[in-house]
Formats: sequence, structure tokens, C-alpha cells
Amino acid sequence: MGESVRDVRLDLFRGLANWAIFLDHTPHEVLSWLTIKNYGFSDAADLFVFISGYTAALVFLRIMRESGYASAAAKVMKRVFQLYAAHLSVLFVYVGVIVWVSFASGDPDDVNQFNVAAFSAAPFRAFGHALLLGYKPVNLDVLPLYMALLAAFVPGMWLLAKSPSLTLVLSLFIYVASRHFGWNLPGADGGVWFFNPLTWQLLFFIGAWTGFGATRPIEPILRSDFVFWLAVGVLILTFVVALQSDVGALPQWMPNPFDPAHKTNLAPSRIIHFIALAVVANNLLRPDSPILRWRAFAPMIACGKRSLPVFCCGVVLSFCAHALIELSANALWTQIAVGLVGLSLMTAIAYVSGEFMRRSKARAVPMRAIAIIGWTSRP
Repeated sequence: MGESVRDVRLDLFRGLANWAIFLDHTPHEVLSWLTIKNYGFSDAADLFVFISGYTAALVFLRIMRESGYASAAAKVMKRVFQLYAAHLSVLFVYVGVIVWVSFASGDPDDVNQFNVAAFSAAPFRAFGHALLLGYKPVNLDVLPLYMALLAAFVPGMWLLAKSPSLTLVLSLFIYVASRHFGWNLPGADGGVWFFNPLTWQLLFFIGAWTGFGATRPIEPILRSDFVFWLAVGVLILTFVVALQSDVGALPQWMPNPFDPAHKTNLAPSRIIHFIALAVVANNLLRPDSPILRWRAFAPMIACGKRSLPVFCCGVVLSFCAHALIELSANALWTQIAVGLVGLSLMTAIAYVSGEFMRRSKARAVPMRAIAIIGWTSRP
């Protein structure tokens, strides 16, 4: 794939990740059974992190080649601060909505369930921890992880451009050491980050390594029938294990691959399952596939193109959907309705924000031209 050509698959799968995160973040949502987390070891978070690394390599390494390392590093840090601002904005809206709903309904359970009681008990202390990314309510862990991984990409992209193989080896070393020694970033009140950046960076840099084009020498192997059917076999095996886990039939000697600790430190089983998914998807869905032009996929692709506003709104909508489901005593029709409405609102936000960006760029071009003409016409 040439760098000048946008791979629509990235938008499609990023939109899929946004939809899945919304459904998975909504407790008692029947539509969440459509997401991949129920049928294997990895889930939408793994997909999101991999694509983030892939697109980071595509975008910032191109800037580094054209404008130099300093310019690329500045662009990365600008993006980190944008994510930081978005995270704080959605955090305060999210906390406000939860506290208001709990007060209006007379049910304080949601305040504890979604880990926002700190704002009620000691708001200034919680605010300070939030500014330092130590305090994160439930479901607000993804953006801080993304910020940490992008910040790590500032030195990482320099090393990736110099030696892709060494970058991947170093990433693997940090992953193994972090899991072995229990390294993680500190959180509020003696806790740690739910998504450990020191382990999740491996999936991010696998994505960056792939986006850089380091897989080209082994692409014939990755596209071979043997590797394809091996990946299919892995997916079938993990599917069977997932079904056994649902019915509580896992043998005692087997560690539960759905234990939260396995997600915090990115268990190897999650990486293997995700790579198998990626191999199968890459073989079945090529960049020029006519399937990508189907109208049915257009909303998901739009959500992938405008991933940040869609994700932020999806986090708030997931709690709103949860509150409505609780009010209806978990009625099935409510679960389906709020799930579909939430996905529709996320899609509407994607189209509206996309149109806003197009108009902003259209206005910026004439203004830039006027500024250039004014400057060149000076005596």
C-alpha cells in the first residue's frame, strides 16, 4: 500500500472498535454479544491499540522524512495534548452525568460502580489526581493509555526509522520485564493503571512496525495458505475455550484468559489471538476489496475517520444507555433500542464532525492564500 493512498480498512476496523467499546462498556447490553470479546481472548481495546500504532507510523514517520525528526516529534506531542484535553473534557462530563443521575434517581450505587465517588467525597483531591492521570473512572482508561503510547513513540519513531527489528526486540524486552517484575504506572490511592502502558506498548509497536512496512519481506509467508489456516485454527481453539469459560467448564490447571489481570498486563494469549485475527482479516479483506465500498459499512468507516469525538461521546452514551436499561429493569427491548440509538448517535456525530472539519479546511485555504498574497505584495 502506498503511503499516499488511504487504507479504508483502518477506518473500518477503528469504527468497529468504537462501536464495540460502546456496547462492551454498557452493562447488561444484549448487543454486546456481537463483539469479539465473547469469542476469543482479545477485544476492541487490542484492535484500537494496534491500529493506533499502525497509523502513528504512517503519519509521523512520513512527517519525519519530509520535515525532520523535531517537526515530527512536535506533531506527536501536539496530538498528545489534544488527547489530554479531550480526556479531561469527557471525564468531567462523564462524572457530572453519573453524579446527576445518581442524585436524581436516589440510587448512589452508580457513583461507586463507576468509580466516581472520589469526586463526591473529595472533589479537589480527585481533580488533582485526574490532572496527573492517576485517577480514572471506570471506562475512561483508553485515552490515557493512548497518550502514554504516543509519548513513547517520540523516541520510538526515531529508533523505528533507524532499525525496525531492534525497535521490536526492545519493545518485547520491556514487555517481558514488565510482566516479570510487575512494573506499571502508579495510580491514585496506591493503585496502578488498568491498562499497563509498559505491556500494551508491545501491541502498539507491533502495529507501528507493521505500518512502517517492516513486514514486507515476510508478506509471502503471512499470506501463505499454511499461515492462514494456522491462524484459523488458533481462532477456532480460542473460540472453544471462550465457550467453555462461559459455562464454567475450564479445567483447574488452565488460567482464565478473561481474568482482568490478563487484560491489565496484556497476556500473551491476547496477543496470539489478535495476531491470528489480523492474519485472517488481512487475507480475506484486501485494501482494494469491493466490500469496502458497500453502503452498509459507510457508517462504521465514518466513525473510524472521526474516531476521537466518536469515542468520547460513546463513553458518555454508554452510561446513559446503562441508566435507561436499569430503569426498564433490564428489559430486552430497551437493551436493543438503546444500543441501536447509541450507535446511531455516534454515527451522526462522526458525520457532523467530519462536515465541520471539511468546512474549516475549506475556509482555511482562502485565508491562507490571502495572507500569502498580502505578504508577497508588500513593497
